[in-house]
Amino acid sequence: MLTGMNHLTLAVSQVQRSMDFYALVLGFAPRAQWARGAYLSLGDLWLCLSLDKPEISSDYTHYAFTLEPGKMAEFRARLGAFGIVEWKQNRSEGDSVYFLDPDGHKLEAHCGGLSSRLAACREAPWEGMVFYPHGE
Repeated sequence: MLTGMNHLTLAVSQVQRSMDFYALVLGFAPRAQWARGAYLSLGDLWLCLSLDKPEISSDYTHYAFTLEPGKMAEFRARLGAFGIVEWKQNRSEGDSVYFLDPDGHKLEAHCGGLSSRLAACREAPWEGMVFYPHGE
């Protein structure tokens, strides 16, 4: 059955502008580009940019990328140098920065993972939080 995330496709209004953002600002590796799209990769993540009319919602839906511990200041400076807009302040475990891509897609760079998040939640659970056993 399902074994993990396969790829992420984002609707973009300008392929080249988005290609430049993900490659030059965030460090994705360009893999292929055509008139209406592009493929990039970051580690095992396959990102597809597809020319379309992005419809950005006002909810909390966002895409988070792992950032090496100790690299947050450098990453924030990089975002600032490109004039990247932050859309939310971090209020949870782990160092994070929430920012927008050129089409307003909500992104996050986060130091930490599910294990550190669950450990913090066990220390201070959110309202109604239940923990489940893993792999049993």
